[in-house]
Amino acid sequence: MTETRPLHRAGPALAQRARDLRPLIEGEAGQAEAQGRLTAHVVDALHEAGICGMWVPAPLGGGELSPKELLAVIEALSYADPSTGWVAMITTLENGAAGAYLGDEAVERIFKGPRMPLFAGQGTRPGSAVRERGGYRLTGRWSFGSGMLHAQYTHSLAIVEDTGEPRMFVTPVEDITMLGNWDVLGLRATGSIDYAIDGAFVPESYTHPFAQFEPLRGGALYRLGLLDQALLCHSGWALGVGRRLLDELIGHVGARAGRPGQLAGSDAFHTGFARAEAAFRAAAALVHQTWDDAERVLDSGGHLDVRQDTLVRLALNHITSTVAETARFVHASGGTTALREGPIQRLFRDVHAGMAHITSGPAVLAECGRELAGLAPGHAWVALGLEP
Repeated sequence: MTETRPLHRAGPALAQRARDLRPLIEGEAGQAEAQGRLTAHVVDALHEAGICGMWVPAPLGGGELSPKELLAVIEALSYADPSTGWVAMITTLENGAAGAYLGDEAVERIFKGPRMPLFAGQGTRPGSAVRERGGYRLTGRWSFGSGMLHAQYTHSLAIVEDTGEPRMFVTPVEDITMLGNWDVLGLRATGSIDYAIDGAFVPESYTHPFAQFEPLRGGALYRLGLLDQALLCHSGWALGVGRRLLDELIGHVGARAGRPGQLAGSDAFHTGFARAEAAFRAAAALVHQTWDDAERVLDSGGHLDVRQDTLVRLALNHITSTVAETARFVHASGGTTALREGPIQRLFRDVHAGMAHITSGPAVLAECGRELAGLAPGHAWVALGLEP
């Protein structure tokens, strides 16, 4: 176990590099969507900018950014293209977790190449694992393996038979069967296909408990645990996509100002836009306030308490639903422009794909309300639910 220390902070340089990639990412977005995965040019650029190592522990040569720094990078990439932001956040969250929580033998093998390895997988619908000498035999089928077509390793949740323990299992992509069924409304360029594993042997050092809050490498970031780090991911994604939606509408309306009958001269539109802007900014402020508080806890050597765990879930749920409303307003205001292929149509589709993620679902919101209302005394968060 590593010595407790404050968060590692790399500064704003990586977020600026992410913003600098916007012209490339936007230029490749159409091709990426058509082929169902990011283009090689974009993936290479993410590696060269250091983004693929942003979540990896510093002792392994990674950036080990703080939560607020990670939010800024994910927001910048998602603003440029929601699929790029999604792939970057998931593949780097999971290589960061692997670097922090896996055993020494696994880390020495995985993190030895000239580029950071990328991980993909599923952490909500578990497979099954049977303990064998030196490891486990893993079997299962997982849906929506985010970023799978970009990964060298999978990071999959399974329940250990006999004990019922949930663990994460890391396997090379050669051990999986890619089911290739990526036919979706939005986030088409993420390559988040279903996949299956049939009896692959996974050595002990390539696994870790799902609920692991103390890293073997790296510092305070990893005391969040895997689930709270995933909530951070999705919050940053919503920040970027929501801001881009509003900015696209500003450009659309401004380009048509002065023509008879256009939205630029409509008081009803002015009022609607003001409300949309206020709602998004308020939801974004809750995300930033919540993660500011979380950073103070981590810097002091602590872990998030139940109320703070509630608030990071609430902040994500609130900004996700707010961005969905923003998307509907922007799409309706975009008129026939929003019907054709282009940024507004793609953003609308991507938002509705992203909001389907289980971390932003209605069951989580209900649990947040139960805890905030004082109706769950003595309970703690276990993944996405409260338990005594």
